[in-house]
Amino acid sequence: MQDNSVTRRRFMRDTAMAAAGVAVGLGAAAVPSVKAARSRPVNTSKILNYNENMEYRRQGKTNLMVSAVCLGGHSRSNQEDRTEIVSRCIDAGINYIDACTRGEVIRDSKALKGRRDKMYLSLSHCGNEIRSSNFRTSKKLLEVLDGLLKESNQEFTDLWRVTCYEPGGRHSFNTACELVDALEKAKKQGKARFIGFSTHDRRWIQFMIEYFPQIDCVCFPFTTMSKAAPKDSVFEAFKKCDVGSFGIKPFAAGSLFRGNQEENDKRARLAIRYILNSNTVIPIPGMNSIHHVDNVVRAVKERRQLDLRETAELQNANKEAWAALPRNYQWLKNWEYV
Repeated sequence: MQDNSVTRRRFMRDTAMAAAGVAVGLGAAAVPSVKAARSRPVNTSKILNYNENMEYRRQGKTNLMVSAVCLGGHSRSNQEDRTEIVSRCIDAGINYIDACTRGEVIRDSKALKGRRDKMYLSLSHCGNEIRSSNFRTSKKLLEVLDGLLKESNQEFTDLWRVTCYEPGGRHSFNTACELVDALEKAKKQGKARFIGFSTHDRRWIQFMIEYFPQIDCVCFPFTTMSKAAPKDSVFEAFKKCDVGSFGIKPFAAGSLFRGNQEENDKRARLAIRYILNSNTVIPIPGMNSIHHVDNVVRAVKERRQLDLRETAELQNANKEAWAALPRNYQWLKNWEYV
């Protein structure tokens, strides 16, 4: 198979195309989908790995049109299974992978070999980033990125999203400045097309994206219990700053699933429909099989609005999920309002 790896020169060309406003909805309050914007001229040839049966949403100032559901990095699959999962995602029009550990980045890079041009790859080395006091300078962070790119045989990443304090708390202002300095340098050096971070602290998100306009995207928890806060919602800051948003833990770290496979599949689809209907965040669930991929793709095709029966079913599932949350995921309850 021919290796269609993306070169640094192509990277600079594609980034310029995105900056020129290739996607629809520039500066829009809500992130438009291809389906919702049929009345507008949409050049689908500019959408990476476009599939007419998939929905795509603009991710803030990146101007990238990203599939409405993406592939999360956390997975129990081995290399062979992961490669099959990635293949199924590509076939379905999913065009984004989020990998946040060294192992995930290396595994997913191998799964993309020969077809890197089909997917955006976001990466982080969560163990060697600013959650650790040893990696809170711009110099150290850039060294970690260089090492990760080399180990995964990548010339660049589409999004370098540094993993920050979890489950809560803020970094010092000096650390924030070092972080943004590293992100900016990586972008200028062509090592990252776009830059951002992940965190489990809502207040810090708002501070960061309002104080540092360089930030392109943010990853944060968003479950079926989450909703926009009635006032001072972080979504207002996303809109004002035109920052893209990815939602992690859409299935509440697996706690949403309590029944047999048929029931679990139904709950997963209800969750995806709820999240896509309620806000502009793009969910990035972890998927362990091609069956999981098929199920979330099915959810994208289903109607968004839940009827009364489905709403009651999801509310019951939420109660069970909250009761079943492991001790180390109790912090998810703090994300009811975003």
